[in-house]
Formats: sequence, C-alpha cells, structure tokens
Amino acid sequence: MSDTAEVPFRILPKLTDRNREFWQGGERGELRFWRCQDCQYFVHPPSPICPMCHSKNLAVEAVSGRATLTTYSINHQAWMPGPELPYVVAIIEIVEQPSVRLTTNLVHCPHDEIRIGMRLRVTFEHHPDPEGDVWIPLFEPDPEA
Repeated sequence: MSDTAEVPFRILPKLTDRNREFWQGGERGELRFWRCQDCQYFVHPPSPICPMCHSKNLAVEAVSGRATLTTYSINHQAWMPGPELPYVVAIIEIVEQPSVRLTTNLVHCPHDEIRIGMRLRVTFEHHPDPEGDVWIPLFEPDPEA
C-alpha cells in the first residue's frame, strides 16, 4: 500500500533496537523475526534470550511471509479513528513456526469468503513517521495456495 491518502490512522509502535527490524522489514518486502542461531527457534515477541534453549545467540531473519488464519473477528465498532468499518481482526500463524502468531488485519478478502485455516500472505501498510517509518504487516489471501 503506497498511497498514504488511503492509509488509515494507526497508533504506531515506538521503534527500539529489538523491534526495528520487525516494523521496518516491510520496506524490503520482508516479514522479519528474531531467531535463535543455536536451536533455530523464532522468538516473537522479541526477547534477549531464546525461551527454548536459553541462548543469547539471536539474529534477525526473514520468513516467507506465508501464514494460516487461526481465528478472526469482524469489527463493526469504531473504537477510534482507524480502518474503515467493518474490518477483520485476525490471528495468524506463520508457516515456518506455527507458535509464532500475530494479531493483525485481514485485507483484500470479502467477509463471506473468510475461512479458518485459509492460506495467507503478508502485505505491508506504510506509515511515514518522523521517528522512523513503520510498515504494518497485514495479511491477505494467498492466490498461490
């Protein structure tokens, strides 16, 4: 999504050294997570140590951007300025490691076509910000699935 006139209001995250790659990976079209280099476990949300093997040997890696829809809700209430109503709040799990789940929005999908288990792919919504631009990862149906 490149046209900022169409970008809805979002409360943007404060960028830190731990989350910057996640929120700015969309500039390169990449969904990025910290990953333990010893046991290969993706660590999200970011943590200074791996919760599986307790290693501090972590690095940021891109994943495929493919995911599965775990659950969703269609929101009809305007809680604050934001996406046009109604919109879909979704919980997705990445295909590389289903324990990595994101709460996000499902976009570009008619509501009557949404199905639990449907295959998705990431798309990014760009938000210019004086403290560092942010690319919000959103998900849409994967036409290759």
